[in-house]
Amino acid sequence: MSLMTGPTAPSAATRWSPPGQAFAAGGWQETERRTAVTDPETGAFLGEVADSTAAEVRAAVDALVDAFRAGTDTDAGRGDWPLWRRREALHRAADLLRQRAERFTAIVGSEGCKTIRDARREVGRAAETLQLSAGAGHALQGASVPFEDTSRGADRLGWSSREPLGVVAAITPFNDPLNLVAHKVGPALLSGNVIAVKPHEATPLSALALAELLLEAGVPGDRLAVLPGGPAAGRELVSHPGVDVVSFTGGVRTADEVARLAGARTLLMELGGSNPVIVDHGVDLMAAARAIAEGAFGCAGQNCLSVQRVYVVARHYDELLGHLTHATAHLRVGSKHDERTDVGPLIDVAAARRVEHRVGEAVARGAVVRAGAVRQEATYQPTILTGLAPDDPIVTDEIFGPVVSVLPVADLDDAVNQANRAATGLQAGVFTRDATAALRTARRLRTGAVMINDTSDFRIDAMPFGGFHRSGIGREGVTSAVLAMTAPKVIAARLTSIS
Repeated sequence: MSLMTGPTAPSAATRWSPPGQAFAAGGWQETERRTAVTDPETGAFLGEVADSTAAEVRAAVDALVDAFRAGTDTDAGRGDWPLWRRREALHRAADLLRQRAERFTAIVGSEGCKTIRDARREVGRAAETLQLSAGAGHALQGASVPFEDTSRGADRLGWSSREPLGVVAAITPFNDPLNLVAHKVGPALLSGNVIAVKPHEATPLSALALAELLLEAGVPGDRLAVLPGGPAAGRELVSHPGVDVVSFTGGVRTADEVARLAGARTLLMELGGSNPVIVDHGVDLMAAARAIAEGAFGCAGQNCLSVQRVYVVARHYDELLGHLTHATAHLRVGSKHDERTDVGPLIDVAAARRVEHRVGEAVARGAVVRAGAVRQEATYQPTILTGLAPDDPIVTDEIFGPVVSVLPVADLDDAVNQANRAATGLQAGVFTRDATAALRTARRLRTGAVMINDTSDFRIDAMPFGGFHRSGIGREGVTSAVLAMTAPKVIAARLTSIS
């Protein structure tokens, strides 16, 4: 494993500053309470954003409520921003994002924890997410209602249409500061909703830059708000009585608080998990090990899809572990700004210390370190652990860092039984050459998706995305989100006259 240094600052051509500290009520806001955004690796100042107060959040949501009501008022009609205009605006936004990929790559790469290569990939995915959102109008199709199926409805004709729920409150994390905003904003706007986004405190610039781009693409300013701020702003947002949908991506503990504050309204939650990968006999162990190393340590493990636990049939355990250790040793660890870096720092020193503490606890319980387990400021070396009990917390609980546990199993049945022990079930991977065994294993795993002959760390932005158990509520993915942010509305006409 090589340690690299020498961060490269973004060029002047790619620097960007927000036109205001927040966006609300159709305009950029100059706020009294502000907070500085810095590059967590270099400490470089990147810009100032709002530290939104409860009053500012309330006013922003009130404005969205008014805008939504005006747009759906019976007298005014629904022609103020019809579906075809929403589609065109999102298409233009996707095109603009591709044209400005270098600028957005610099924003994502500077304020967050991603390596410059990962930041570039995220910008490409965000453009694809907006493009998919533009094409998701098919999800808004209605259906006829068979009133004639009962004698009570013989004189009625009717249908259902999909209608927007109203005001969407979105809270997004630091690890995908652009694409996860696009995943909430794109479907919300396409389906006719209005939306307020509270980005993570560490990474608000990506969301503000996307707002500026959406406005240029033709999104009406009164349909969107971006409200940087801390936990107090988030609490005010999700508890506002005018909010109809809360879409949250983050940790389970915060999700419980969001659910308590939000109460009885539509909740969409993606909460991550401890993702398993199963390695059967007969597969290319070297290729599987390379895929596992990439899936476990990419983005320094700060990815809800990261591989966290690997179950290997016992006869191949030592060989797979050897290949995985070798693949891990060849990863380049260093500055996120260096194009050659494979594994950069975590989001901050506190996050790296948290991972260090959890690994230390696991070692005290008997875990054996096969690679890594060394912290340097915010960087934590990619770490492989063995010798763990199947129910050890570092195996079953999400760690959100570059740590993977490798455990031997008797066979696929044993692997599935162990994999299903966790309280979360987001995604899983299965490496096997037996098609029947692959499908049988996939059916038995209690996860939202199973990747056959790949790791858990794969997703396309069109697929339904979410998990079972404590991994969340509902599904993201563009079409799934459009459906979740809308509801059927039935209109029935009585054909006989009333005397």
